[in-house]
Amino acid sequence: MMSTQQMALLIPMVVTTAMFAMVFGIFYLYNREKMAMIERGMDPRSNKEVKPINRNYVLTWGLLLIGAGLGLFIAYILDSTLPFAKGQDNPAIYFASIAMFGGAGLFASYLIEKKDKKKEQAGE
Repeated sequence: MMSTQQMALLIPMVVTTAMFAMVFGIFYLYNREKMAMIERGMDPRSNKEVKPINRNYVLTWGLLLIGAGLGLFIAYILDSTLPFAKGQDNPAIYFASIAMFGGAGLFASYLIEKKDKKKEQAGE
């Protein structure tokens, strides 16, 4: 039977080896797929899906981080001022407000992008 120290040493090695094997396997199979397409006379670049480019990713990330920061600030204020929360650890307030305000930031980003798309379509 293995001791706890041996197990603690073995787990990181096994996890690291498994992650390396997974990444290697993904790249290996991707390369084999491309080689099979070339052997059949197909162009591997023509098989890729064309994804629409999100040009407003800076806006999206900016509003998400602003919302998360605002949620964290409001959670701190609530945690330090509410009478039932004083002197206690209340991680639920922090997680909930970060999620709510971060989601509100993403929703605001969606509305702004939607308005810009309508403006672009009307201008064309």
